[in-house]
Amino acid sequence: MKLTVFSGTYNPIHTAHLIIAEAVRDELQLDKITFIPAYYPPHRDLDLASPEHRLNMVKIAIADNPYFEVNDIEYQRQEKSYTYFTIQELLDKNPEASGKINFIIGSDAFKLIDTWYEIENLAKLVNFVIVIRPDNMEIGKLLDNVKLSNFDFHIVKTPLLDISSSDIRRRIKQNKSIKYLVPKAVEEYIYDNNLYK
Repeated sequence: MKLTVFSGTYNPIHTAHLIIAEAVRDELQLDKITFIPAYYPPHRDLDLASPEHRLNMVKIAIADNPYFEVNDIEYQRQEKSYTYFTIQELLDKNPEASGKINFIIGSDAFKLIDTWYEIENLAKLVNFVIVIRPDNMEIGKLLDNVKLSNFDFHIVKTPLLDISSSDIRRRIKQNKSIKYLVPKAVEEYIYDNNLYK
């Protein structure tokens, strides 16, 4: 069984996250994509909803897709989330997993990969699945950087969607609609729990 992880802050999870995951699943012909919400990410200091709310929103967002699942491994750890430890723990708990774990990452995040904790050791455990927009003009430079790093990688082009969690939070603060930016059930959860106000 090949493990494929889509880790993120998901503050909140939105439609583009789901489309990216489905594009990767389809392109690589995967049986499952495992979403892992970060407990508290080390690289970001955001207006974060609680880990419990973010975990619940991911569960709600993926509920109708049999190819998607959520793993609360970082939530259970209850501390700052470092990808290296999460991947190690996943491998320990899934000895039947074959080969390296597929790790989905956006091209923007990949540009900062050399700042990640234990990146050289993490790279020995994962195959980076780098998702890029079709209009990404920096793909040549990105590929050069990846090749220089000797990381295992696969590039997946995804539909062009300009949706961000930070924009969604801003729209909520400004009492603007977030309809269609997040799944309907996530929108209801956000308003029912008075998040991001």
